[in-house]
Amino acid sequence: MATISLCMIVKDEEQVLGRCLDSVREAVDEIVIVDTGSRDRTKEIAKGYTDRIYDFQWIDDFSAARNFSFSKGNGDFLFWLDADDVLEEKDRQNLIRLKDRIPSDVSAVMMPYHTAFDEEGRPVFSFERERLIRREAFISWQGRVHEVIAYRGKRMHGDVCVTHRSVKRTYPRRNLRIYEKQEEAGEPFSPRDQFYYGRELYYHKLYDRAIQRLEEFLSQGKGWKENCIEACRVLSYCYREKGNASKAMGALTASFYYDEPRAEVCCEIGELFMSLSRYETAVFWYELALKLPEKNHEGAFVSEDARGYLPCIQLCVCHDRLGNREKAIEYNLAAGRYRPRSEAYRKNLSYFGMESEHLQKEK
Repeated sequence: MATISLCMIVKDEEQVLGRCLDSVREAVDEIVIVDTGSRDRTKEIAKGYTDRIYDFQWIDDFSAARNFSFSKGNGDFLFWLDADDVLEEKDRQNLIRLKDRIPSDVSAVMMPYHTAFDEEGRPVFSFERERLIRREAFISWQGRVHEVIAYRGKRMHGDVCVTHRSVKRTYPRRNLRIYEKQEEAGEPFSPRDQFYYGRELYYHKLYDRAIQRLEEFLSQGKGWKENCIEACRVLSYCYREKGNASKAMGALTASFYYDEPRAEVCCEIGELFMSLSRYETAVFWYELALKLPEKNHEGAFVSEDARGYLPCIQLCVCHDRLGNREKAIEYNLAAGRYRPRSEAYRKNLSYFGMESEHLQKEK
């Protein structure tokens, strides 16, 4: 059976660290906690789970801190989580079973990361990350922000999901500040850095700078396919915020250069046409989103809603605006099959005078 060292970096995580460690302690053989400057009870809480607690001076570099944490792990595999992540019960059991069946030629195990959820707690947004790395195959973490693991060898896809349960309500400018510091120092940006820097600029409503950075990233032609597709989407958001629907549309359709249409992009195009009151055209794109086959685009940002609930609920609105009441009702009921507790679905039931009938059926 393979052994696993959980290697974490933390700072001021007293609200969530115990929850995280409770969820994973039975599945790992060692817990390593690297504290980067906590001023709350984080280290005190950590002492209840491990004596492998280390201090690391924060230098605005997540990779440096993670490399230090991995250097302290002794297990066959190094496993990483953030403090606001958890393993649900089925995933904890799956991880325990996985320890017995990782092939000897596998260096890394990819795991889905669930980051957004519907009204019933089901994941609606996820992407894969390398989570388990064979210690002897590990090279390094790379990148000051949105760091990525470099390793040697083969990888596999595991049936263990990591669930993100953040309790934060505000997000500081820390990541943006680190990128700006990197830029001021003249440090080179990898294509991945370029993409994430552009996305951070968008998050902070610095749209002109975001556009410049993302267009530069795409023009270099060196980015990973999934990051290029996401960059097109973020560019479209920037142009919409600036009131330029034509360029927003151009950014979305540019994503087709990198791969076949994705449901997520089709829904974005549909939303853009809805904002222009071009409902018939919006219908085309939402219907296309529903027709696209499910494919495993490895590492992609995946919205489950874009493959069912979202196009259905928007098709309901489009057909209602076009005067197609029966079609509108049909699509609203379809949306309800995906998310029966959705506020939009229930409001539509009331709008169509069907609330009592359908809510009674659900009981």
